[in-house]
Amino acid sequence: MPSAAGPRRRADAERSIARIVTAARERLSGDPNAGIDDIAKAAGVGRMTLYGHFRTRADLVEAALADALRAGDEALSAVDLTGDARDALGRLLGSSWTLVAESAALLTAAQGVLPAERIRAQHAAPAQRVEDLIRRGQDEGVFRTDLPIAWLVNVVHYVLQGAAEENRAGRLKAEETAQVVTATVQSILTPPSA
Repeated sequence: MPSAAGPRRRADAERSIARIVTAARERLSGDPNAGIDDIAKAAGVGRMTLYGHFRTRADLVEAALADALRAGDEALSAVDLTGDARDALGRLLGSSWTLVAESAALLTAAQGVLPAERIRAQHAAPAQRVEDLIRRGQDEGVFRTDLPIAWLVNVVHYVLQGAAEENRAGRLKAEETAQVVTATVQSILTPPSA
């Protein structure tokens, strides 16, 4: 009988962790300053249970950010990136801006408690996807090669963040955002001679 108690406890702990991380994502996405008590209450657990799984608020914020990025990576993995690099980038950007908009406050929470290198490490996979696509476009001759690729990847990220902020502020309609983001990034990536 003791062997059955061990796996059951682990399963209960996993469900508890999942509820806490989900609650943290939801609360921090709405308010980057959401407190531990609010998150624990939303998860249906006590503070002691939360702290039993996450020693610090930073640990919890990092877990929530990692979970959001994992879910975003799954969604972006489904985007067709074949064919012309410009068209593929348009499809990727159309899907990406909503994910950035959803996680902007979560990123603000992370920036308040996590070192910049931890945040960059969490964003490595999405950044690599954009970098690979820009490189492919450069090889095809449709994207500029006169600026460092790391800079171009960061500019794409900044444009997505800016679009999410404009959308949140009501200065850019949701139905227009994908087209505006794509047109902006395409113009930035177009070789100067074109």
